[in-house]
Amino acid sequence: MTRRPAPFRRPRLARRLAAAPDGAAVVEFAIVAPVFLILLLGIFDIGQMVYAKAILSGAVEKAARSGSLEAADTAAADEAVKAAILPILPQATVTTSRRSYFDFTDVARPEKWTDTNLNGTCDDGEPYVDENRSGQWEQDVGKAGNGGAGDVVLYTVTVTYKPLFTAKFFSDYNADRTLSAVGVRKNQPFANQTAYGSSAGSCM
Repeated sequence: MTRRPAPFRRPRLARRLAAAPDGAAVVEFAIVAPVFLILLLGIFDIGQMVYAKAILSGAVEKAARSGSLEAADTAAADEAVKAAILPILPQATVTTSRRSYFDFTDVARPEKWTDTNLNGTCDDGEPYVDENRSGQWEQDVGKAGNGGAGDVVLYTVTVTYKPLFTAKFFSDYNADRTLSAVGVRKNQPFANQTAYGSSAGSCM
């Protein structure tokens, strides 16, 4: 009996290998797994961010409310915010700031001045009113700190942290993240509120 030459058997072998299901699952997993893992990382990252934002907002509101009392301990309030956020974002950097204003309408407004050259900045000898008594014109009329009786306080907390999961090949994904929350409260009227200053000055 004459055997067929090897070249004639190769097409049949190729068809058998192509039809065999063995190993297909491994190949499919190798294709799908990276995409699935990246999707999971994204879900975990967004979930951590959303949860941290909610906790931060609640802690800031509570701290702002406690800071409006006459015997307010702002240092303790700041520590309470840190204690609330650090279990969720370990090794995060937490910075806080407070600025006080006479009224809600004054938040982030500049001190009064005569804008002679209409450039939106007090300069070139233009006269201004030193409302916050700083000795110079300020773009923000507020004063640093928790203010006094009846003052409106803008309490801002900024949290900078590194993502819990990192991706070696996505540099932007590994960048530091920043969350912030703001609380606005009016201090209790435990004394007479101090009005703005009325001294005049000239901008250089």
